[in-house]
Amino acid sequence: MYREKLAMMKNTYRTIYGAIAGDIIGSMYEFRSVKSKDFELFPYGACFTDDTVMTLAIARWLMEDVTRSEYTLVDTMCEFGNRYPAVGYGGLFCNWLCNDPTPYNSWGNGSAMRVSAVGLVAKTLDECLRLAKQTAAVSHNHPEAIKGAQAVAASIFIALHWTGEIDELKVYIRDFVTNQFEYNMNRTLNEIRPRYEFDVSCQGSVPEAIIAFLEADSYEDAIRNAISLGGDSDTLAAITGSIAEAAYGIPDWIKDKAFSYLDEPLKDVVIRWENRI
Repeated sequence: MYREKLAMMKNTYRTIYGAIAGDIIGSMYEFRSVKSKDFELFPYGACFTDDTVMTLAIARWLMEDVTRSEYTLVDTMCEFGNRYPAVGYGGLFCNWLCNDPTPYNSWGNGSAMRVSAVGLVAKTLDECLRLAKQTAAVSHNHPEAIKGAQAVAASIFIALHWTGEIDELKVYIRDFVTNQFEYNMNRTLNEIRPRYEFDVSCQGSVPEAIIAFLEADSYEDAIRNAISLGGDSDTLAAITGSIAEAAYGIPDWIKDKAFSYLDEPLKDVVIRWENRI
């Protein structure tokens, strides 16, 4: 009975809110680490950042370009990036957006924080890995950045299509990420948290974000796990949240609250995504 219910519920878990809500919730803790799970989810001053903008750019590209052209991918990312110029991009990515949209060998976690839509629309794991690499490599073409994007997208894809017990899912994702991407997944949050610092690299944030999901029992718990590590909180929470939503879904009140932070053009992409996907 549990498996039948889970299989039926999976169809409702394709919304794009997992990453968006995580980004907004984490935005105020990025430079104010809490190192605790006891914090306000939507504090005063919370806002969407580059994580949300680029996530929705990828989502729109996936909806509009059935050919999956690299050229339209870059155009869409640049369009969104220049429409929202002050949302926290790194310096090199700013230059990519404004001056020279060619790959610059970045290993940053920007490739991983924007990839969630890929895991939601891919029809096979191979397609998921290929699209994740494509969305990363237009700017973040370092092997670590591609690996990070693929690890996140694959975790989402696996969680979305899993029809077994949730504990079995977590064992599978832990083993898959360990074997496929050679991340050290045999750590606990309590082991990571005391020494963890701000780290924008994929290799220093993607495995931690996935572990935050693995130790959670709900979407909200996953977000609290991710932010409790400190560091690049909005991106950690965006990554963790995107996987957690695929596994658990996301409470309506969190979806509604996150939606309220978006402006009309971004809301339009979210609505189109829900209507189409």
